[in-house]
Amino acid sequence: MKQLHHTEIDNTQQKFPITIVCDAIRTPENIGMCFRISESFGVSKIFLHETSPSIENRIVKKTARNTLNQIEHETYADFDLLIQELKADGNTIIGIEITDKSIDLQQFNFSTTEKIVLLLGSERNGIENINLVDKTVAIPMYGRNSSMNVVHSLAITLYEATNQLKKVLIETS
Repeated sequence: MKQLHHTEIDNTQQKFPITIVCDAIRTPENIGMCFRISESFGVSKIFLHETSPSIENRIVKKTARNTLNQIEHETYADFDLLIQELKADGNTIIGIEITDKSIDLQQFNFSTTEKIVLLLGSERNGIENINLVDKTVAIPMYGRNSSMNVVHSLAITLYEATNQLKKVLIETS
């Protein structure tokens, strides 16, 4: 068995109809990792709040590696307005958040939505206006801790969502 170097791996490149909205995420490492993970899972676009660390931030660049130029991104100022615009464009807004209405991630059917927005709340306060989301999903956890890092939640959610969407694409082709 030989461990492969990243230059020896030829991934099947695919874009999914998934957009990420980062709701005032403050940590440069989280912004950088959001890019890196999103690019790995074929996300179409990322929206960053104007108060989040810039993609010019040294730590963001280091953490994101070369993915900053590989995924479309944009900044926004007004959270409510952005969500309204995304909904008007046919997106289903799915908050990755623990609420009294959250659906277990593995029970949520991502394939019933044509365009998906995954909404990440800030590290400290969660999603700014939870009432704007269409649905919330929560990752089942089995330890004492009730939450995890926002980017780890994103990675787990993207894994589940893209697996479901990939299966639908295979079945319809």
